[in-house]
Amino acid sequence: MYRLEAKKIFRNFGYRRVLKDISFSLKTGDSLAIRGKNGSGKTTLLRILAGLSAPTKGQVIFEHEGKTLNRSEAKQRLSYVGPELTLYDSLTAAENLKFFATMRGISLDKPLIDKILDMVGLDGRGRDFYRAYSSGMKQRLKYATALLNDPAYLLLDEPTANLDDDGKKIVSQIINRQRENGILIIATNEKEEYDFAEKQYRLNG
Repeated sequence: MYRLEAKKIFRNFGYRRVLKDISFSLKTGDSLAIRGKNGSGKTTLLRILAGLSAPTKGQVIFEHEGKTLNRSEAKQRLSYVGPELTLYDSLTAAENLKFFATMRGISLDKPLIDKILDMVGLDGRGRDFYRAYSSGMKQRLKYATALLNDPAYLLLDEPTANLDDDGKKIVSQIINRQRENGILIIATNEKEEYDFAEKQYRLNG
């Protein structure tokens, strides 16, 4: 059983307070949609949960079977898909996956690369350079990198951005699998994405 708890999260930018006293707790099988208008702090909160930014006050706690995970242990079990995730134009899709797998200490052979690319609808495109991909294909490859570690915690910022109907179906399948096996958190202001999660948290910033 995995658990994630946000405890009294505050985030200021200079004199402007973006997040105020954000608290919630999730366990394996839970899914949460963070809602709010543009500028309400959705991406900021997701970045804090992902460890890409620090809160001004408060903390994020990760647990597995009752044991608190340190930041390094949590990162090994967490994946994030959002604008901050940058892949490399000069590498092929397969090379990008190998690079991110190496960064995570994951062994990745060609059959596994092919399997992951197939999961996101990019089968047969592993030798293509990332720079040659369309925006939707680039988004799919971001999801492929997120699946490398079979994440316990999956964080998605605007999960269907830049995707066509086929891409949205693939994301829906990834989300359904995550809801069964781990913890899912999405940030969105798109009504059609609200149903991706069972719980909702609205930001009013």
